[in-house]
Amino acid sequence: MDLPPTNDFCADPTVALCQRMVRQQIIARGIDDPAVLAALQKVPRHRFVPASLQNLAYADQPLTIGYGQTISQPYIVAYMTEAAHLTPRSKVLEIGTGCGYQAAILAEIAQEVFTVEIVPELAQQARDRLEALGYQNIHYKIGDGYKGWPEFAPYDAILVTAAPDHRPQPLLQQLAVGGHLVIPVGTIGQRLEVLHKTSTDLEMEKAIAVRFVPLQGHSYGF
Repeated sequence: MDLPPTNDFCADPTVALCQRMVRQQIIARGIDDPAVLAALQKVPRHRFVPASLQNLAYADQPLTIGYGQTISQPYIVAYMTEAAHLTPRSKVLEIGTGCGYQAAILAEIAQEVFTVEIVPELAQQARDRLEALGYQNIHYKIGDGYKGWPEFAPYDAILVTAAPDHRPQPLLQQLAVGGHLVIPVGTIGQRLEVLHKTSTDLEMEKAIAVRFVPLQGHSYGF
C-alpha cells in the first residue's frame, strides 16, 4: 500500500522515521484505513514525547510522559482510531488526553473531538501543544473521565486510553446509537474491546489483549 504524500508536520529529518513507522508498524499489521494512515503520517509524534525520549518517538513501544501515564504504542493508536469508524462528520469523546497525541490523530479525521483528562498538568500541557500545532476542533476538560462529558452527548465514537475494571455506565449512555466504544477493560488481564451500540443492545465486534495504565477516577476511588 502506498503512503499518503508527506506534509509540513512530518517533515525532515523525522519524515523517514514517520514513514517507516507507518509502513512497518501500522500497514504491516493490517491497518488500511486511508484517513488513519494519513493522520499518522501527518501528526508529528516527536512533539508529544519528553525531550529525553524523542529519539524513541517513532519506536514500536509506549513511552512514559510523566504522572504515571504513557503515550500509547503507535499501532494501538492506529488500531483504536480505525476501530472507531470515524467520518469527517464524527463527534468523538476521548477519555484520557494524556500528551494529546491520540486527540491530534482523531482531530485530523473527525469534525469535533472532546477530550477529558484528570491530571491538570497533563491537560494543560496537551492543550498548549495542540493549540500550538493549530488544532481548532478539539475541546478540553479537566475532570473524571469515568463520568464522560454529558453536556455534549451523544457521541459517534468514544475512545478510552486508560483501563477501568469495568465498562463505565456513563460512557455507554453517552454513546450514540450506531456509535462505537473502544475501551481497554480489566486489571491484571486486560482486553481492548470494540463495542457497537444498536437501538437495543451493545454488540462486541472484536477484542485484543492489551496493557494500559489504570483509569483514574470514580471506578478506582481516586
